[in-house]
Amino acid sequence: MPLRSPSRNIDEILQTRVRALATTLRPHTVENYYSTLRRFLDYLHAAFPRVSRLSQLRRDPHMLGWFRHLCEQNPPLGNAARAHNMIRIRRLFRDLAAEGYSETLSELILSEDLPRLPLYLPRPLSPQDDQLLQQELRRTDDLYSNALLLMRATGIRIGECSQLRLDCLRPLSEGQWALHVPVGKLYTERWIPADEEVRRLVARILALRAQAPAAQLARSAGWLLPRRAARLRTVNLKGDGFAVTHSLYLALPRVAQRAGCSHHVNPHQLRHTFATEMLRLGISLPALMQLMGHKDVRMTLRYVQITQQDVRREFQLARQNAAHRHYVPQLPVPNNHLSATSDLPGVRRSLEATRHLLEMYRRQLQDEKARRKLQRLNKRLLAVAHDLDHITPPEK
Repeated sequence: MPLRSPSRNIDEILQTRVRALATTLRPHTVENYYSTLRRFLDYLHAAFPRVSRLSQLRRDPHMLGWFRHLCEQNPPLGNAARAHNMIRIRRLFRDLAAEGYSETLSELILSEDLPRLPLYLPRPLSPQDDQLLQQELRRTDDLYSNALLLMRATGIRIGECSQLRLDCLRPLSEGQWALHVPVGKLYTERWIPADEEVRRLVARILALRAQAPAAQLARSAGWLLPRRAARLRTVNLKGDGFAVTHSLYLALPRVAQRAGCSHHVNPHQLRHTFATEMLRLGISLPALMQLMGHKDVRMTLRYVQITQQDVRREFQLARQNAAHRHYVPQLPVPNNHLSATSDLPGVRRSLEATRHLLEMYRRQLQDEKARRKLQRLNKRLLAVAHDLDHITPPEK
């Protein structure tokens, strides 16, 4: 492959490469690339103003100087933050080398340059902080405090909470309900058993939602949490749900401070706390993995604090329940398929009813291979439903 012309400005080349990544990466990931690139170029132009071409870049002094610059930030950057910055710039350099620019670009940042990441430890709240926080959230009793309590009670991610639909609470059988969590971080959806507390929280959110201004409700058709008007740039980059997610991020630390928690609290700690509590209440790791929406039990283990006492209790519970079979409830057939019409809303209702029936049938099967096939078919139907959302109905 012939080498590309080195005459183009380094800023232009790198920014063009990030724009190319935007076609395959999530908007939030692309924004992180832009942020890292801006910081790298600001350093490069300040420290080496004569460097304006890719061909002028050298490992020493340019890249090694940038590594030292990352270490000297105030407030200091952690090892993970520095590693992420270096990995993003390395990705850009390697992609450019593969496109025909100088092959030396792929050698500017080596694997041994990356700082060692700290051991990942679970971050559940202490029992005292957890109790204080929940008490203050119940006392506040606004839309976002109830949404945060719902996250704590179900272990859902903050992004999943912002994407809950109005009909997210659905009956499984008589007296049994489940919270339908839409496609999340790992492109999976799941059903979380909903006890009386979860049903109460959803009902309270619906009541508070009804009090929202008419303009918000008009933007929020179908969503459990109302959408607020956001700046155009924010909506384009991260979608309408970002304003809801951002509001939840801001609300939790303020509530934690009022509650007197011992340290700063972020929303993901609610998920860690849920996982640890579920394990100590006796749930098995495979079941917890399903509740958390993980694809690997090793990821679930990163979320929980396991003590020797927890291991002993889990072992004894497994031995006691070895002879018991678990009852799988029958899922009722939804009524919305009966009102199917030959328009887009009717097609959507039919797809939803079909997916519901598939899930009902899949839960009754014992053959794991057949269950996986039905799950793949369900995902295809979900993709069709998403494509329908981008079809504009003809004008009458």
